[in-house]
Amino acid sequence: RSPPRPLPPPSSLLLLHHHHHLLLLLLLHFLLHLPPQMAVLAKGEIFKAIESGDILISPYNADSVGTASVDLTLSNEFRFYKPGLEVVPVKEDTDFKDLTEKVILKEGETYLLLPHCACLGITTEQISLSPKYCGLLEGRSRFARLGLFVHITAGFMNPGINNRQVLEIYNASNHPLALVPGTKICQFVFMKMEGEASYSGKFQGDGNIL
Repeated sequence: RSPPRPLPPPSSLLLLHHHHHLLLLLLLHFLLHLPPQMAVLAKGEIFKAIESGDILISPYNADSVGTASVDLTLSNEFRFYKPGLEVVPVKEDTDFKDLTEKVILKEGETYLLLPHCACLGITTEQISLSPKYCGLLEGRSRFARLGLFVHITAGFMNPGINNRQVLEIYNASNHPLALVPGTKICQFVFMKMEGEASYSGKFQGDGNIL
């Protein structure tokens, strides 16, 4: 008697696999086509940029600096999407705060993210970049394996930013996931630019960001 055939993986996990594969291909293409004067900072160069003041991280923990990125921790502030069937126009002036409600967890509490649901989180650390540097905000593979999208879009970080990093979090698994404040949830990749520029858009500073 032949053994039973394994069940096909859930469509959400297939979506996660293909999405993650596509992101890796796009990142590889981006890195392979960097201009000669634009490069990803390795660990030693990150430390040099921090010492020179071109990169400011607050609060700063040297143990969070990895081979080519810095781990950032999850804060206790979240926004959940309020239920409703009202059609929301995707326009420049649509305010995400009209669709969400903010919660601040007490010490020891976790945020329960249900399957196939999204929320907004934010890092504990504030990042300030000089006009010489920009960056990419990426998830961590150990959490991707749980079906967690830590940052589903808008991963490019402009030069001259001075704020904490908002995370667009999505649970692609079939299990509720408990998000624990203080977890090293994502990583910031720093890149040296060709030329200099500074971001001065809507989300500069920390007042209107979450």
